[in-house]
Amino acid sequence: MELVDKDLRSIQETRNLIRKAKEAQQVLATFSQKQIDAIVQAVSEATFNQREKLAKMANEETGFGIYEDKIIKNAFASKVVYDEMKDKATVGVIHDDAAKKVTEIAVPVGVIAGLIPSTNPTSTVIYKALISLKAANSIVFSPHPNALKSIIETVEIIQKAAIAAGAPEGCVSVIKTPTMQATSELMKNKETNLILATGGNAMVKAAYSSGTPAIGVGPGNGPAYIERSANVPHAVKQIMDSKTFDNGTICASEQSIIVETVNREAVKEELIKQGAYFLSPAEADKLAKFILRPNGTMNPQIVGRSVQHIASLVGLSIPKDRRLIVAEETHVGLKYPFSREKLAPIIAFYTVENWEAACALSIEILKGEGAGHT
Repeated sequence: MELVDKDLRSIQETRNLIRKAKEAQQVLATFSQKQIDAIVQAVSEATFNQREKLAKMANEETGFGIYEDKIIKNAFASKVVYDEMKDKATVGVIHDDAAKKVTEIAVPVGVIAGLIPSTNPTSTVIYKALISLKAANSIVFSPHPNALKSIIETVEIIQKAAIAAGAPEGCVSVIKTPTMQATSELMKNKETNLILATGGNAMVKAAYSSGTPAIGVGPGNGPAYIERSANVPHAVKQIMDSKTFDNGTICASEQSIIVETVNREAVKEELIKQGAYFLSPAEADKLAKFILRPNGTMNPQIVGRSVQHIASLVGLSIPKDRRLIVAEETHVGLKYPFSREKLAPIIAFYTVENWEAACALSIEILKGEGAGHT
């Protein structure tokens, strides 16, 4: 009965938060642009000032990624996102064309459900809170259980800053007893007006099938084609910097490298020079079997882990100075894990004859997984 009780408690908690969020949003809807902007600025400053603390909390709680990189993520979410939208009109009349007799009026969506992953917990909370409040919406967060403490801490920092700047209580909140039932209630509740879903494929599908309008970000699987005329050192550096950032937890990072036969060796040599480790066929087979679980999903044990940690999980020995695992691949599809999204410093390496073949392969990879993401 304990599990049932927890589920029931979490559902009731969610309903209470939604009710308070609706009341708060009705107050926000009466605010002027100046009042809204003051709240958003306060939240931006508060979260930016706590970017290091929150990065450390997320890293220690989840074990994912690199602490220093998470600081950059939090800075981007709190400062860069804010700077991009701070001067935009989002309340009341935002445009008036007297000649055409057309007036544009911004209307809040209402109560937003924010689904938060464990890979980017604090930064995702920060930016979703900012964009929701900027448009005079309230938001209720559904946290990933494995990042609960860092998500709650982030929300509490946001709440304190927003309220101090004049926001009503309840405009930003978080489910503190996360369950699948609570998330389902949050998405399907009649008072929820929009879902911002960041997470795995199953979670995004659930959001889209909830009956509530949803904007989802599921698996990415972007291939990177290095054409024969490319500046190889520069291209490799861009891929290395992107794919190793926060140990590969950014879903928009490259998942496959496609080269041509004529520049294959040059790219391979440059990758090794910049810190990549090419698996032997036997090593690749061993890692592939570990990455892909019997149910067809990717093994979460590799997520956000270092090259050396991943190697230790499967009994491989990779030098300490290697930052990226490269697996040469020829196949594409859900049965071939290297061709899929890997939220870890692991990337596939394909060789083709020309740009036409590279284009066709890129399309095939994206059709296999990640179409429409990156």
